[in-house]
Amino acid sequence: MDYVTVRELREKSGEIWQRVEAGEEFVVTRNGKPFALLVHTEPQAVEDRLRALRLSRMAEVVRAIQADAQASGASLLTDEEIQAEIDAARRERRARPAAYPPAATVPPPKAAEPAPKRHARRR
Repeated sequence: MDYVTVRELREKSGEIWQRVEAGEEFVVTRNGKPFALLVHTEPQAVEDRLRALRLSRMAEVVRAIQADAQASGASLLTDEEIQAEIDAARRERRARPAAYPPAATVPPPKAAEPAPKRHARRR
């Protein structure tokens, strides 16, 4: 796997795309830090590759959560202690005043106002 900067990708895109098509893989860097991956794929394999990438990311998140639980001691909680934490959080949430008034006390909407004019975006 080779590294290529965003600037190099812009300046030598034809060469880099040919190398990707030949099977090379690149890590694109921006300000010296990894930013994206360039890998060749076939149209019929896109969904499978994306699914594998997403599963890999999910596994990383699960490992991080497990490490945090280990470090904080949460991984040692029993099922009963976990349920007690959940029940306490629910009681606390019910005791707080609602952020929004109940639907019955919301005043009816005003008469429709004309929609604001939309301006074209500059590019």
